[in-house]
Amino acid sequence: MKLHADKADRFTVTAYGEGWILVNGQRHTDHCLLSSASGVLPWSPSNFDELTPSHFEQILDLPERPELLIFGTGPKLRFVRPVALQALMSQRIGVETMDTAAACRTYNILVGEGRRVAAALFIGD
Repeated sequence: MKLHADKADRFTVTAYGEGWILVNGQRHTDHCLLSSASGVLPWSPSNFDELTPSHFEQILDLPERPELLIFGTGPKLRFVRPVALQALMSQRIGVETMDTAAACRTYNILVGEGRRVAAALFIGD
């Protein structure tokens, strides 16, 4: 699906498909962190079952701390153990979990509203 961005100075998802996303026209096929201010950063979990608190603690190191993390779990909705999100919750960073396609759309809407948002995206399964 092709998406259109409103803010040229922010990083947005411009398209996505099975096993890939485009951020400002650049294709990405690996799991990633996406920040509206910082762009795409590598994200290290190799699969969903390996998620640990340290994977989400990386969000706290972003130059622009988000008010909300959109967590895209791949092609299907899955939920991570709450303990993995403790570092974010203790810093009052909200977390919304959804499949990656919905996460891309939601992320773009929030960026368009000028919100400080980040996304942790599983690309593929």
